[in-house]
Amino acid sequence: MRKFKDFIEGYYRFRGNEWIEERERWTELAGGQTPKTMVIACSDSRVDPATIFGTRPGEVFVVRNVANLVPPFDPSGGLHGVSAAIEFAVTSLKVEEILILGHGSCGGVKASLSGALKDAEPGKGGFVAEWIKLLDDARERVIAEHGDGPEGQAALEQEGVKTSIENLKTFPFVQEGLDAGTLTLHGAVFAIADGRLKVLNGETGEFEAA
Repeated sequence: MRKFKDFIEGYYRFRGNEWIEERERWTELAGGQTPKTMVIACSDSRVDPATIFGTRPGEVFVVRNVANLVPPFDPSGGLHGVSAAIEFAVTSLKVEEILILGHGSCGGVKASLSGALKDAEPGKGGFVAEWIKLLDDARERVIAEHGDGPEGQAALEQEGVKTSIENLKTFPFVQEGLDAGTLTLHGAVFAIADGRLKVLNGETGEFEAA
């Protein structure tokens, strides 16, 4: 696997090829960004939205975290990185769409399903354990219906996307955009094993092949 020193070599190739080919685009982007879509994806190294969707620089505003989760709106203070990014995307960039992108073989979802990190201390999985509590309600439903094996894993990956979409709706400025018809929410799950994408049908609540 490549390390940082290899990234520098990659940068030189990029600077000598792609950057030059897209020089006009980069010059335009130096003056600001105007993406129409925000993607909230997992930090997993195998699931890069730009790679999956073939986007160009400046086209997608991306936030990545463990298990592609969105917390509910919470104005009580504290450090809210995901919430800050959503606020900026919706109120400043005026994005028109937000996509929650889940994926197969998600480690955060697996940890939630197994309960392996329960009561873990910070530095030993505690931060992850606290974060994936956002999946607790969905986890109980999934285990009751699908168990905690591979079927449950796949089901919780999908339910996690739905949970994040519902949490997005608790943000007043997101709901205002939905009510005004200026903002649309989407959900999808990318399967690492076969490269297939399933998209959430908002009417049926089912994930369907793209």
